Amino acid sequence: MAKVNVTTRDGTRITLDGHNGVSVMETIRSANIDELLALCGGNMSCATCHVYVDAVDFGKLNPMSPDEADLLDATGIRRETSRLSCQILLSLTLDELSVTIAPEP
Repeated sequence: MAKVNVTTRDGTRITLDGHNGVSVMETIRSANIDELLALCGGNMSCATCHVYVDAVDFGKLNPMSPDEADLLDATGIRRETSRLSCQILLSLTLDELSVTIAPEP
């Protein structure tokens, strides 16, 4: 089990229990945090699960695919630590991962 620290758009910080192999997107949605829309359900086709990963944690993530990079570029609000939360699978390596839900583009 891995903990995920989520900061919502209003600055509220919530710590969630996540399961290894489950995406950050699914973990956030299971907690009923509805500002993370995830309209495509994790199929990497909409970028509505965009998060900013804490800089300390960013280097622990697997590299992003060119498709993910293209979707993030299209948001117009991409930062250096932007990722699609559907593409981040939890593991013990990512315990205490901190993310902030990106604003709607």
